[in-house]
Amino acid sequence: MAYKDWQHPYVNIFKYVRVEEWKRSAKEGDVSAYTDKTLKCPVFRIRGPVPANSYILLPKNSSQSLGLTGRFFYLLFRPTPGKYFVVHLDVAAGEGQVIRISFSNMFKEFKSTATWLQFPFLCGAAKDSVYENTAKSARRGLVGPAPTSVRWTCLMLDLQLTLSDYLSRSYSHLKNIKLCANMTVKNMFTSDLLLDPGVSFSQAKLMGLTSSQGTGAIPREMSFPVPKGGSWHDLYDYIRFPSEGTKLPFDSIQKGSPQSERRSTPSLSKPVQDRVSLIHQITSPKLLSRNNTPVVASIPELGVVSTHQNDLLASSGSHKLASRPPSEADDGGVHVYVHAEEGLSKHGEESEDEFVCTPVPRPVGLSLSREAKQQKLLPDPILRLNRIIGFGGATFKCALWSKSGDEVVYPCHAIIVSMKISSNQQRFFIGHTDKVSALAFNGNTTLLASAQTGNNSVVRVWNYNKANCVAMFRTHAHSLSCLSFSYGGGILCGVGKDKHNKTMVVVWNTLNVSKGGEVSILAKTHTDVDIHTMKVAFFDDTRMVSCGLGNIRLWRVRNGTLRSCPVNLDEYQTLDFTDVAFEEGNSDEQHLDDRTLYASTRSGHIFEIDYSSVVIKNVRRLLPAQMQHADRREKWTFNTGPGIAINSISVSSSFCATGSEDGFLRLWPFDFSTVFLEAEHEGPVSMALISFDSLRVLAATSTGNLGFLDVSSRGYNTLMRSHTDTVLGFSVDGIHRHLTTASSDGTVRIWNMDSLHQLYDFVSEDSPCSVAFHPGEQIFSCGFSSGMVRVFAISSAKLLADHKQHRGEVVGLAFSPDGEFMYSADSQGSLALYNSSEEEHSVIKVVCNVVARGTERAPDALTVSSDSRCLAFVGPSEYTVTIADARTLDELLHVDVSILDVESPRLDSALKVCFPPASTKHLLVATSGNKILWVCTKTGRLLRELSKVHKHHCSSLAVSDDGRFLLTAGHNAVKVWDYNMQLDTNSQMFIGHSHPIRQLSFTPDQLGVVSVGDAIFLWDFLANPVNSSAHSCSPFKISYASAPKLDAEVDDIQLSNGMPRKTAPLPSSPPPRLDISGIDRVGHRDLGSLSSCGDTSAKTIPTATAPETGSGLSSDPRPAVSFLKVTDLINGSPLNSSYMDTSELKQKKPVRPDCYKHFIPRFKTSSLDQSVVAPDAQEEGIKLKAVIGYNGNGRGNMVWSPDQGLFAYSCGCVVVVEDLHTGSQRHLQGHREEISCLAVTNDAQTIASAGGTNSSRSLISIWDVQSGTCRHSVSYHSGAVQCLAFSRDDRFFLSVGDFSDPEVALWSTRNFQMLSSVRVSGPIHDAAFSPSAASQMACVGTDGVYFCFIQTQGQDADLQVQRVNTPAEVGDVELTALCYYMDDFLFTGTNQGHVCTWDVRTQRCLMTWEADEGEIGVLLCRGNRLLTGSNTRWLRLWEVEAVQSLKAEEKGRGVEDSGTAVVLEQEIMLDGATVSASFDNTMDMGIVGTTAGTLWYINWSDNSNIRLVSGHKTKVNDVAFSFDESHFATCSEDGSVRVWSTSSYELVVQFQVLNQACDCVCWSPFSSADSTYVAGGYSDGTVRIFRLASTEMEMKLHPHHVAISAIQYSANGHVILSAGKNGLVAVSSPVNGATIRVIKDHKGAMITTIQCVNEQCKNFGLEGNDLWLATSADRRVSVWTADWMKDKCNLLDWLSFPAPAHFTGDSLPPSMASFCPADHSLVVYTGYGVEKELSFYSLTKKQIIKKISLPHWATCISLSSKSHLVAVGSHERVLKLIKSTSGRFQDFLQHSDSLQTCQFSPSGTLLFSVAYNEILLWEVRGL
Repeated sequence: MAYKDWQHPYVNIFKYVRVEEWKRSAKEGDVSAYTDKTLKCPVFRIRGPVPANSYILLPKNSSQSLGLTGRFFYLLFRPTPGKYFVVHLDVAAGEGQVIRISFSNMFKEFKSTATWLQFPFLCGAAKDSVYENTAKSARRGLVGPAPTSVRWTCLMLDLQLTLSDYLSRSYSHLKNIKLCANMTVKNMFTSDLLLDPGVSFSQAKLMGLTSSQGTGAIPREMSFPVPKGGSWHDLYDYIRFPSEGTKLPFDSIQKGSPQSERRSTPSLSKPVQDRVSLIHQITSPKLLSRNNTPVVASIPELGVVSTHQNDLLASSGSHKLASRPPSEADDGGVHVYVHAEEGLSKHGEESEDEFVCTPVPRPVGLSLSREAKQQKLLPDPILRLNRIIGFGGATFKCALWSKSGDEVVYPCHAIIVSMKISSNQQRFFIGHTDKVSALAFNGNTTLLASAQTGNNSVVRVWNYNKANCVAMFRTHAHSLSCLSFSYGGGILCGVGKDKHNKTMVVVWNTLNVSKGGEVSILAKTHTDVDIHTMKVAFFDDTRMVSCGLGNIRLWRVRNGTLRSCPVNLDEYQTLDFTDVAFEEGNSDEQHLDDRTLYASTRSGHIFEIDYSSVVIKNVRRLLPAQMQHADRREKWTFNTGPGIAINSISVSSSFCATGSEDGFLRLWPFDFSTVFLEAEHEGPVSMALISFDSLRVLAATSTGNLGFLDVSSRGYNTLMRSHTDTVLGFSVDGIHRHLTTASSDGTVRIWNMDSLHQLYDFVSEDSPCSVAFHPGEQIFSCGFSSGMVRVFAISSAKLLADHKQHRGEVVGLAFSPDGEFMYSADSQGSLALYNSSEEEHSVIKVVCNVVARGTERAPDALTVSSDSRCLAFVGPSEYTVTIADARTLDELLHVDVSILDVESPRLDSALKVCFPPASTKHLLVATSGNKILWVCTKTGRLLRELSKVHKHHCSSLAVSDDGRFLLTAGHNAVKVWDYNMQLDTNSQMFIGHSHPIRQLSFTPDQLGVVSVGDAIFLWDFLANPVNSSAHSCSPFKISYASAPKLDAEVDDIQLSNGMPRKTAPLPSSPPPRLDISGIDRVGHRDLGSLSSCGDTSAKTIPTATAPETGSGLSSDPRPAVSFLKVTDLINGSPLNSSYMDTSELKQKKPVRPDCYKHFIPRFKTSSLDQSVVAPDAQEEGIKLKAVIGYNGNGRGNMVWSPDQGLFAYSCGCVVVVEDLHTGSQRHLQGHREEISCLAVTNDAQTIASAGGTNSSRSLISIWDVQSGTCRHSVSYHSGAVQCLAFSRDDRFFLSVGDFSDPEVALWSTRNFQMLSSVRVSGPIHDAAFSPSAASQMACVGTDGVYFCFIQTQGQDADLQVQRVNTPAEVGDVELTALCYYMDDFLFTGTNQGHVCTWDVRTQRCLMTWEADEGEIGVLLCRGNRLLTGSNTRWLRLWEVEAVQSLKAEEKGRGVEDSGTAVVLEQEIMLDGATVSASFDNTMDMGIVGTTAGTLWYINWSDNSNIRLVSGHKTKVNDVAFSFDESHFATCSEDGSVRVWSTSSYELVVQFQVLNQACDCVCWSPFSSADSTYVAGGYSDGTVRIFRLASTEMEMKLHPHHVAISAIQYSANGHVILSAGKNGLVAVSSPVNGATIRVIKDHKGAMITTIQCVNEQCKNFGLEGNDLWLATSADRRVSVWTADWMKDKCNLLDWLSFPAPAHFTGDSLPPSMASFCPADHSLVVYTGYGVEKELSFYSLTKKQIIKKISLPHWATCISLSSKSHLVAVGSHERVLKLIKSTSGRFQDFLQHSDSLQTCQFSPSGTLLFSVAYNEILLWEVRGL
């Protein structure tokens, strides 16, 4: 069970820590146990004159943690009379901080710090005692020693609310507890349930209090005894904190007043008082005046409302469901409505006792009394469900043919849909309250059975033709996975799980169900066998057949019992059987001997079984097409090679159909000799079903697609595509009738609203969260969770704009109605304004900290008025709504919604805002108090209020264009309201969604409504068109044509309730200015365009053999800018009908699993020049001296052997072996691609490394540690290598391919020849050998855990693999990490934070717990301690000794059942997700690597951590040496400037600027320690100067409005020259920060290089002592002379280099120039031109005097001050060292990507080269 689930419903803390043993708890001072006479049970007494000296501490060690996650903490205690006591609770907040909560009767007042809350405790007394009477009248002096009559008390602390209210922090878990004298304690417990100690279990049952509702009675072992006939509250005290209402003194813990609670008088809490007092509305708590008492004007009589043909029977007073026969027609869906009792201004509209009304079969004529004829919203119903876009939900394996073959029935979450395949017309079966998990038809498809999943599992039987439910009955299973009807419909069989998670089979008698008869259980049984599928035999209602993991069984019902017999499978008993099917034939006379049963498996086997003799007749296996001999070592046989996993099989009279995991639907003859028809899908085919006439085959995929193959025409037709996860938001293009949706499945899809066809499919690794259509053009924008906002043109399939203005998830995205502007808001509070009249949608302004933080207001956090003048949103706080100018984002009005209702005891926060289209004078605000407020946009006054809108918070709202109707969504329901609230019944409610609705809106034509959540619901809006004459005559209707009269009309008429109106708070004038940061409209580089591909749905291939896999999609790596894949389905040609979507399937490309554990090589656009030859080691002109950094993108790419002192890690394509004592490095060089992982032998003499990409075979190198030489190299895996491992005896070596090639290869370490390999169906994330048995190993991945056994025969070995599914308790997760524990146990981690414990021998999961909130990527076990590392940055150490007590047969028992518990000993948060870890045998110290590029030394014993190796995580933009070469500086895209020591390569200091990139860095020319400065140029146009001595920023300059591309101190340090990307060069003073001059000669072209040298310029005929140059991207170089002290700067020369024409958007090499160090009159230039070359230009001769040809375009150059050496880097990853005098050169290939920077040291003895974040330091020897 999960780590949190075992704590449900409560945790007995004393029992949990076994307090009586004092092993995991501690006591100090006078602590004793005795039996209390009142409670009649043992208790602990803590006594002592000083409370701090006598206590009980849990747990014993302060470094450990209880890890209790329950929200409510219950303490059962009695303060000692006349004494003081203290209680300390240490609570961990969600941010990782530990906060102490203390309460005591010693504290006189409430005190609060950031880490400590102190509450006074007010002791109560016995009922009617003198102390109690005194306490009632006293207002002060209540705190003090406990009275003599103090009673036993049950104290409940809401830890979550306490942290939220007082510190604005989220609650994580309870770490430890300290109970100090003087008190008596019975026990403590935590729970997520709000329990009432005064209610017994029997009372709770009668009252309907259940744990599913979050409440109940207190556990018996925690209860206080109550005599028969007595009252609990007369004997004991119950205290809840925080409590509602006011307590005196404020913020104290004390018993509440029962009388006041029963009166339910609203009183103000302290936070509300403080806020209201600001506007002088009230100053102290007080009771409401008598005038505020609600007055009931009249009581409506009961009656019947009949409005249309499908009349609704309802009671306006009792709210009970009327008893009536089932409905025979339901064309509008089920909807709910209630009658209102309301005033005119404050609408307490909807009673929460809502009831469901279903249409009756015929009109009902009943006489109505006059009193009962109330006005209600018409027409009724006003919405009708038209169509649903979606398929699946709980399962993708349910879809059925109707008998006629013209309709397909399938589930869509909680609704069953029947669709006509010719017209896509849908019918709906509505009634389930949770996702439908199983469907079944009887033989003639007149009866349909359906089951829903979840604990409230029910089965419904429907009359299919009439679409009405004829029977509903509960099952004894908490979930049903399979249903099967007998052919005649008299028997229904179901398979599910009971509450103990044991498989249960139930058979029902449904013979008379169509006649209104009851359904009874014929037989029921529990079984230990696994059942995937169970079907009733069509020839005998009493016979069934089932299949599952390792079994096929035949069942029979006889004499009320259900018995089964297994099929003897012999050697196939380990196979996983997925489906069974009988051969076709309905003749009852046919003998059983003629019946053949077909069964399919995940390994590709198809069994033919003789039903009568229960024996296997034939076994066939489906294997993929053989690869070429060069790619394989041996031919596949029947028992070797990867079979095609078959998920479904269907048999007709003429052929058999299979649906398989490889995405193919195949049609076979009965001998399976050849495939005569197949269709390839985008995902695994989860179901295949042949129609009754055998003309069509239905196919469903696990990716949410549903379609059918027409056998005669060989055409494929897609019926439905769907999102596979929650739909987060949508937008409608009313002109083209397109609908775009964003989903949690990572896709953005565009649909045709008429045909329901999917037109485009945009796929991204970044999660989309909000979308918006442009009001007039075929353009839509999409916001992502990373903060990106992208704009797409649909017609051209082009990416128009790509903006990264946000740091958090985009929660709001909107266009102005006139189409001029676009707006976006994020979860971190920023708001951006864009110019949408331009194609690039340039940014106009970004405003920070104005929108309320958080994601709960997504996806429609912004609303724009219909005149495009105003923008409204919730912010800056959740209590405030801001109205801003839509063109400038200047604030116009603040409205504080928390103080609009002064009678409320709680603060009300705003959730949603909406401008009604018909008026700009209103703003609708939905609040957390389930209200909707009408606010005047001019004054901020409250105009109208609607309360009790939904049972849950309103998640979305919209207003019709004519202003007559309001739409709201709350949880799973949609409500339509009369906008003016003038009817007796103002709303109608509609259900259908099974999950909360995320967004809803009217369609632009106002004829429909769209709501999204679990699926996409399209409703018909049936309201009558507005009648202008009648509309204007209504005295209560707001006249939108007369806008100036609005406020007066609302005040005089709609707000009139016979009572004086309270004064509404006025906004402050003028409103405070927002913190606005202006951003210039800078040009964004073209990021490429989207490709519009052909249809990828399915293709049919007539063939005689299995076809070769085609290359439907490009196999090239995805470009850096092409984050989306576009699937264009609009041009698909129809086959049989204009309504059919006919298309072709393309090849399915492997999809990376959604877990960080899986290694993905960093994307590179460069490619290695294979013709380059590296020099011999003895002749190298430069030698690699040091590697700076660690590759945090690797996985398991660090090894440490503490006994042998080996420490190695990878950076790029180099393995670094470092001496931890001296810091010296050795380098293992030979890889040409990024290294993914490392492994070391147990004797630490051999290291294995793997490097490669998805486009080439990976290279695995075996290194000798002592000599540093490569002993062996093997290349096998076609993609990257996910992990490597050596066996315990170092005999075997294991390598695992990544998701593109999920294959496990076993090698011999003697000669590194491959012994065996096994290919699995899904990606593998981790693998490990058993520490005790060299022949055992295990792997984990997407499909579960693989237990492997190595069977050796001489020198040969074979891998035997058994896959086991993930435990059902942890849900749908992926196993991401593993490690062995002792000999018998295996720990595995999941991507949801669970750790599962497995018995290796029985291959069963014994227990699970939730060790983290994120994905666990690293597991490591030493002794009895387990280390977990995750992507939440937490590193945790667990004590797991108790796991040894688990027995294999205890399957299914929870942690609390077995008494087994793991203990969290220590935890630490690092700077990134954990990717590698290695510890000593005692787990006391180790080394951990993170994605931030850091290697940490961890010491658990003293709880310390030290950075061993650190590097840049993002791209390094520049590197520079100090003039004395003692230090060097680097800068990167993450905004950091880091200074390193040249001698030790260690990081000295880091200067970090958030949310900016640092593009260039330079050193001041002064060398003294106190006067050394580092200057950086940033993307926001600023220059920051840092002083090395003080490690602080000395000055910030802002000379540019665009990003700075180059920076340099002048030769004497008097000025700083900086250049922007717009070509302007600024000369600034480092003394006062002033900009001295701006040079505009290069304007319009980005400056790439600035260099300054000290040179007497009189040699050139000009004045000055500084010579400097600037190079721009347009191949121009300007050379200048300067005397900065005299403010002189003159142009010496202007160079322009020719180049051939190029296309716009081509990626050109940079233009670069540099002075020759030996002769400053020579300028060396390279860039795009006619030839690839270095040009040497003489400033004195004014001509090029020498050229050196280059094989590649240069990306960086550097000139050495000695030996005439030039270093040149290229896109081909080559670092070239050139002797400029002779042209001699050498090539070096130590980088895994293109070089962007190289830099010689001032002395020329050292050289830096940089590729992305790989920094290599070379020692220069010379050529």
